[in-house]
Amino acid sequence: MAGGRVRVEDGKKWIRVSFGGLVVADSRRVRMVWEVPYYPRYYFPLSDVRTELLVPTGEIRRSPSRGLADIHDVVVAGRRAPGAAFVWRDVRLDEIADHVSFDWEAMDHWFEEDEEVFVHARDPYTRIDVLQSSRHVEVYVAGTKVADTARPRLLFETGLPVRAYMPKTDVRLDLLVPSDTRTRCPYKGTARYWHVVVDGTVHEDVAWAYETPLPEVAGIAGFLAFWDEKVDVVVDGVPQERPERPFS
Repeated sequence: MAGGRVRVEDGKKWIRVSFGGLVVADSRRVRMVWEVPYYPRYYFPLSDVRTELLVPTGEIRRSPSRGLADIHDVVVAGRRAPGAAFVWRDVRLDEIADHVSFDWEAMDHWFEEDEEVFVHARDPYTRIDVLQSSRHVEVYVAGTKVADTARPRLLFETGLPVRAYMPKTDVRLDLLVPSDTRTRCPYKGTARYWHVVVDGTVHEDVAWAYETPLPEVAGIAGFLAFWDEKVDVVVDGVPQERPERPFS
């Protein structure tokens, strides 16, 4: 947002969203709207939406920055996504007039070009680099060293702390216990987690790995990373400050 105004840009990708086996919206001229600072939401021109699948609820969504939207259910062959579509009419931003946005999680599938995207739209200003490094990285949990490597793969992601991904052979796997936790990232894929057990104390979900990451970050496949926010990290002999992040 700049000066309190929501950021809006023309999208360059072909975007499709489906529900109940039908494509509900299909556009090569979406708007990208940053409702939150971290990533955009896709807004479809009304003419690129199957409006016969939208059922008005009579309710209004009010946004101080964007204006008013009529709330609709999305209904396909008996399946209903309540309040999942927003038709923007009385707007503060001319760019989104007569556009439709959708609740991402309520829809079944989202496609950028022909590739399915998960969690949320990708921010075109987010970059991820995976670089082989010879930095000496040590990880401690409650005073016990749980990882020690001189061959990490460092993941640099816009706006986030640098993450050191380590070969499993350089990690104390005997201290790790598999967790049921799974998270998804639109840039990296699906991560599985491990607890670390030290002296009988369980430190929950402090390590994770992308076993089959997306091609853009294939270099971290099977490598383990730790929440720097929850463990003590030493790099080349220098203790690191724990970063503070709202998502960790």
